[in-house]
Amino acid sequence: MERQRMPLAMDAVAQRRHASSASNRFDRYLIQKIFELSGKPRIKIQLWDGTSFCSPETKPIATMRINSRMTLRRLIRNAELGFGDEFSNGQIEIQGDLVTFLCELFKAKQNLRQNPSRFNKFYRWLTQRKAKSNSLSGSQSNIHHHYDLGNDFYSLWLDREAMQYTCAYFPEENMTIEQAQIAKMEHVCKKLMLLPGQTVVEAGCGWGGLAIYMAKNYGVTVNSYNISHEQIVYAQRRAKKENLSDRVKFIEDDYRNVTGIYDAFVSVGMLEHVGTRNYAQLGAVIDRSLKDNGIALIHSIGRNVPELMSAWTEKRIFPGACPPTIREMMDITEPYDFSVLDIENLRLHYAETLRHWLIRFDANQHVVSRMFDERFIRAWRLYLSGSIAAFLVGSLQLFQMVFVKGFNNKLSRTREHIYLPS
Repeated sequence: MERQRMPLAMDAVAQRRHASSASNRFDRYLIQKIFELSGKPRIKIQLWDGTSFCSPETKPIATMRINSRMTLRRLIRNAELGFGDEFSNGQIEIQGDLVTFLCELFKAKQNLRQNPSRFNKFYRWLTQRKAKSNSLSGSQSNIHHHYDLGNDFYSLWLDREAMQYTCAYFPEENMTIEQAQIAKMEHVCKKLMLLPGQTVVEAGCGWGGLAIYMAKNYGVTVNSYNISHEQIVYAQRRAKKENLSDRVKFIEDDYRNVTGIYDAFVSVGMLEHVGTRNYAQLGAVIDRSLKDNGIALIHSIGRNVPELMSAWTEKRIFPGACPPTIREMMDITEPYDFSVLDIENLRLHYAETLRHWLIRFDANQHVVSRMFDERFIRAWRLYLSGSIAAFLVGSLQLFQMVFVKGFNNKLSRTREHIYLPS
C-alpha cells in the first residue's frame, strides 16, 4: 500500500527560522487571544522559547507547547484547522493526557458560546463555513477519502468479528469490543422486530457485519447499499465464506438508488454523510422502500445544537460529515408522516467504543507506520482522542431513531421486546 502523507504545514527552513527567534510582545498578545478564543481553559500555553501563559486562578491540567511563531500565527488565522494540522506535523505538542486536554478545551469552548465577546463573535463570523451539499459525485469522493484507506488499516483496531466502524453497545461492564459490537447488532435487530422470511434494505453497510448478522441470526434477506468499493468487496467475500450469498446482497451504489419494497429499513452510521439538505430525499427513499407495516431505524452521530464538524476534521478526516440534531432529523420523517416510536441516546457508549479503538490503534502503531507516515499517525490519534472527548463532554451525541408509517397500528405497546433475553 502506498504510504499516505498528510499535507505539510510549513517548509523546514521557515520552521527553523521561526523556532529560533525569541518571542516578542505581539507573540504574547496572540497567546492571550488564543487563550480567550479557547474559552480560558485550565491549560498552560508555552512558546518555543519557554514563555508560557495560563490562568492564575486555576492549576493547569496539561500544557500545549507551540514550537514556532508560524504555528502561532496559523492558530490565530484558523484555530481548529491550525491546531489539527500543526499537531499532526509535530509543531504543537501536548504534555499530559491528550483526551483530558481535549475535554477541557471542548468544555471551555462550550461555555464560551453562552457568553461570547465581540472579538469572539467577529472571529467566528470570519471563520464560518457552509455545509457541503453531498451530491452523488461528492459523496463518492468523501467516502473514498475516509473509508478506502485499506481494510488492513481498519482491521488493526476495529473488532475482529464484524469490522464495525460504528458505536458499540455496552449493556454490561468489562465487555470486549467484539462482545459490545455483537450487542449493538442485536440491539438494532430487536428494535426492528425482525422475523424469519422478512426482507431488509440497509443504507451504508460498512464491511457488511450487520447485514450478515441479520441474515444469519434472524433468517431475513438483506439488500445492502454502499459506495465504498473496498468495503463492498470485503463484505461480499465474507458473505460467501459464511454461505450467505443467497440471502445477503451487497450493492455498490448510492442510497438514493435503492429499489424494491421491504419489511425493514436500517441505516447505521451513514446519516452523518448524507447532509441535512438531502434529508427530505432520504425520507422519500425510505417512504417508497418501506412496506405499510414496516419499521425503519437510523443510527447516527448527532448534536444537541446545529453545528458543523470542526474545520480540521471535515477537511482532513471526514469530508462532508454533518451530524444532525434531533430537530434536523425530523426533516426525514415529517414530510412523509412517519411516526417516531423511539429515540435513544448512546453517547457514552460511543466514548467507550472509541477508547477501545484508540488502545488498539496505539498498540499497533508500529504496523500503521509501515502503511502511513508519522503525520498520518498523529492525525488519526488526534481524531480518535478528539472524538472520545467530544462524546464525553456532550459536543457529540449518538442517536438511534425508530419510526414507522403514520397509519401503522401493528406496534408493540412497550419496549419489552428490546430488553428481553435473546
